[in-house]
Amino acid sequence: MAKKKKKIKGSTVTAAEKYKYTLKMVTSETCIACKKQCPRGLAYIEKMSKPGAVGRGVPCILTKGKPYK
Repeated sequence: MAKKKKKIKGSTVTAAEKYKYTLKMVTSETCIACKKQCPRGLAYIEKMSKPGAVGRGVPCILTKGKPYK
């Protein structure tokens, strides 16, 4: 008789983790021009408005794509 295969239950993935690697990095100029400014973008704009600030961009929630499987 064949044995039944047990399904391994993985950890649940939140929506933020699912789309983590598909968000585009945007600069402060893009955040300023955005029509729907998010709290993360507003904080980045304020950080970059200070003299001498160096930034690498912020992940934009409005540019999320399809998740990896």
